[in-house]
Amino acid sequence: MSPLLSQGINLLGAVLLMLAFAMLSQRRVLSLVHLFTMQGAILVVATAVVGYATGQPHLFVSAALTLVLKVVLIPIMLHRVIQRLEVRWDTEPLINIPTTMLIGILLVIFAFNLGLPIARFSSTVARGTLGIALACVLLSFMMMITRAKAIPQVVGFLSMENGLFFAATSATYGMPMVVELGIALDVLIGVLILGVFMFQIREQFDSLDIRHLERLKED
Repeated sequence: MSPLLSQGINLLGAVLLMLAFAMLSQRRVLSLVHLFTMQGAILVVATAVVGYATGQPHLFVSAALTLVLKVVLIPIMLHRVIQRLEVRWDTEPLINIPTTMLIGILLVIFAFNLGLPIARFSSTVARGTLGIALACVLLSFMMMITRAKAIPQVVGFLSMENGLFFAATSATYGMPMVVELGIALDVLIGVLILGVFMFQIREQFDSLDIRHLERLKED
């Protein structure tokens, strides 16, 4: 295994982590979708590099599937939802940005400490990326719970799935193709359902704030 390729995979993982931080601090919904698209593109490159470094041809299929789904199809769907709903800004984070970033740094430290013992027993080409992948998952999950609007929560869910996919690719050289296809289909169906869900919230309450759903519970 070439050290250059291993360093390249670690570099791509670091870029994924930086994009996760950028998404955590982003208030503009349209920019959030752009960052998610960039994250998908980096994931495509990382998957292809791991496939080339390990001689695993199914990873190239995974990279192509990720390109179609997360770089092209899902961003187009999100852009159309944003245009239809005329949403541009997510102005109501539940926690202010400085506090959010501080908590994010603590989550990254926790993720690296959690992944370090596991990475020591790994023989894969980029075992150091496990901590990065866990950090991306935790940051995306935090973005989901600190945003009141529906669209940022959808993007956070998709970004969290990117982190899980990166962990599977770098730590285990990918999942069986049947499993990957099933997950890709589930993600696509999930986005479609969430799109319908957002339209229903907007039609009922003239807002995408999911806290309005408490009214239905009270009724």
